[in-house]
Amino acid sequence: MVAAVVQTKFQTAPSVTALDENADNDQRTLNSEEDSDPELKLPKRSSLVIILLANALLQISFFIIVSSSNEYALHLGGTSTFSGVVIGIPTVFSGLTLIPLMKYDRGGYGLALNICCAASISGMVLYGSAYKANWLYLILLGRITSGMGFAMWMYCKRFCSDPRIVGIRRRTLLASWLMVGNGVGMGLGPLLGGIFYKYVGFGKGTGNVWNGFTSPAWVLAGVWAVYWVAVQIWFEDVPLIEDSNTENSPENIELVEKGPVQLMEDRSSEDPVNASGTSYRHHTHPSPPSPPSLSTVPPRSPTPSNVHNDRLELGQWASVICICWFAMASFFILGAWEANIPVYGSVNPHLNFTPFAAGNFLAIGALACFPFFIINVFLVRRVQDRYTLMFGASLGGAALVIFLVLLSLDKTASGGSNNWVSSQIGVGSAPAFFICWFAVALGFNIASTVTMSLLSKQLPATVRWNGMSSVMVQYSNYLGRVTGAVWGGAGVSVGMTRYVGLEIAITGIGVALASLVWKHLKAKTG
Repeated sequence: MVAAVVQTKFQTAPSVTALDENADNDQRTLNSEEDSDPELKLPKRSSLVIILLANALLQISFFIIVSSSNEYALHLGGTSTFSGVVIGIPTVFSGLTLIPLMKYDRGGYGLALNICCAASISGMVLYGSAYKANWLYLILLGRITSGMGFAMWMYCKRFCSDPRIVGIRRRTLLASWLMVGNGVGMGLGPLLGGIFYKYVGFGKGTGNVWNGFTSPAWVLAGVWAVYWVAVQIWFEDVPLIEDSNTENSPENIELVEKGPVQLMEDRSSEDPVNASGTSYRHHTHPSPPSPPSLSTVPPRSPTPSNVHNDRLELGQWASVICICWFAMASFFILGAWEANIPVYGSVNPHLNFTPFAAGNFLAIGALACFPFFIINVFLVRRVQDRYTLMFGASLGGAALVIFLVLLSLDKTASGGSNNWVSSQIGVGSAPAFFICWFAVALGFNIASTVTMSLLSKQLPATVRWNGMSSVMVQYSNYLGRVTGAVWGGAGVSVGMTRYVGLEIAITGIGVALASLVWKHLKAKTG
C-alpha cells in the first residue's frame, strides 16, 4: 500500500523538465505577444539601417564644409555672410524639392533615396569643382544641388513614424537613433573638414582639383556612390499606394490591428462579407437580431478609440504650433552656432581660430554629447516626450544666458591657454566658451529628438496624417536651418550680444508655449 501511495505521488507531481518546458513556452508566448503587439512593431532591419545611414550621411554632408567654408568663400571673393548663405541654402531647395517629390513618391521611400544619392553626388562634384573654375557661385550651385538630396531628411523622419511599419511605442526610440545620427554628423563633419583642410592643405601633391577646400567634397561623392549601391541591394520599400485620390485610399484609412476573420458568408444573413470582414447591407428592411458569430463582423461604431476625426481640436492645433516652434528653434540655434563659431573665433583676438581649430572645437563639442545621446535611447522608453522637450530647451537656454554674460564681460576666452596644442584643438584656448557650446549642442539636440515622434502621437494614426506631420516638422527644421546659418554668419556684423539675445528670446517663446499647452503634450512613452 505504501508503494502504491509513493507511486501515485510520483505520477502526479510535475517533473523539473516539464516545469522548464512550461516556462520556456510561457516566455515564447510573451515574446510572441510583444512581437505581434502593433504598438511595438519595427520595420525590417536592413531597411531601417539604410534610413539611419542616410540621415547620418546627410548630416555629415551638411556639416563637413562648415569649418572651411568661410575661408573658401573669402578665397573666391565672397564674404562671411555669403559663407553663412552657402551653409544654409541647401535647406531652402530641399523644401522646394519636397513639393513635387511627395506628389510622385506614392507613399514610399525608394524614389526619395535615389534622388538623394544622385543629388548628393552631383552637388559634391560641383562644390569641389569651384576652386578650379575660380567661380564663387559654383559652391552655391553645388550646395543647392545637394539641398535637393537633403529632402530625404523628411523621409527619414516619416519612415521612423510611419504607422504602417512602426508602432506608436517605438517612434521616440527610432527618433533617438536619428538624433544619434545627427550627433555623428555634427561631430565627424566639422572634424573631417578641418582635418582635410590642414593635412591635405595646399602644398605638395595638391592642385586646383584636390586641396584642403575641395577634398572633403570628392571623398563624400565617393562615399555616396558606395551607399547608393547598398541601397539597391538591401533596401526594401513599403507597399506603394496605387491610387490616393479615392475616399478609401490607404492614406485615409486608420491603421488599426484587426483580429482574425473567417472569410465565409453567413447563410442566415443577407449581408455579404468582404475580405476585410466588413459587412455591406444592400437591403432596407431591418434584419432580426442574432447572436454574434465568427463568420460576420459588424461595422465598428465611430468611437474615438478606433476612428479619428480628420479635423483637429483646438488643443491639438496648439500642440502642433508648439512642437513646430521647437523644431524650428532647435535647428535655428544649432545652425547659428555652427556657422558663427568659425567666424567669431577667427576675428576674436583672444581665440584666433583657424579652420582646423574651429572644426575641432565644433567636433569635440558634438562628440562629447554622443554618450548622452546613447543614454537617451534607453531613457525614452520611460520618460515622457514633453519632459525631454522641456529639459533640452531649458539646458540650451541656460547655456545661452551664460554665454551672453561671458560676452558682456568679454570673458569668452577665460581660463584658456595660448600654447600650441590649445590653439590647434580650439577647446583649450576657450574652455568656458566650449562648455556653452557643449550645453547648447546637447540641449537643443535632445529637444529636437522628440518633435517628430511627439507630433505623430498627437495626430490620427493614418498614413496621410503621418505625411503631414513629417512635412510640418521638416519645414520647421528647414526654416530654422537656413535662417540660423545666415544669422550665425552675420553674428559678428550685427553684434554678438544681439546675436545671442535673439536666440534667448526664441527659446523663451518656446518654453512659454509649452507651459500653456502642457497637458495637451502628454503622450505615450517609447
